[in-house]
Amino acid sequence: MTATTPTTPTSTEKTGARTEAAADVITGARERIDALDDRIIGLVQERMAISAVIQDARIASGGRRVNLSREMEILTHYSEALGKPGTSLAMTLLELCRGRI
Repeated sequence: MTATTPTTPTSTEKTGARTEAAADVITGARERIDALDDRIIGLVQERMAISAVIQDARIASGGRRVNLSREMEILTHYSEALGKPGTSLAMTLLELCRGRI
């Protein structure tokens, strides 16, 4: 039995690219996407916190936890900006920010 040493995948193996130049482009773009994802997560967390403040104020004033007309505005906004997938994204954001209704 011979011992094998683990090998580190090359940049072309990691990216699926066929050239080092393409692998470099992909690696750089992926780093930018990762940074954007971190910012998006932070923004969603901020949105969740602001939503909690709104819900607390609404409930404290005797209102309902959810304002359906406002949610429809949000759904329309996302749908107009991003098409059908935008509606799904908005629904996910609304669920994160107010929970299931």
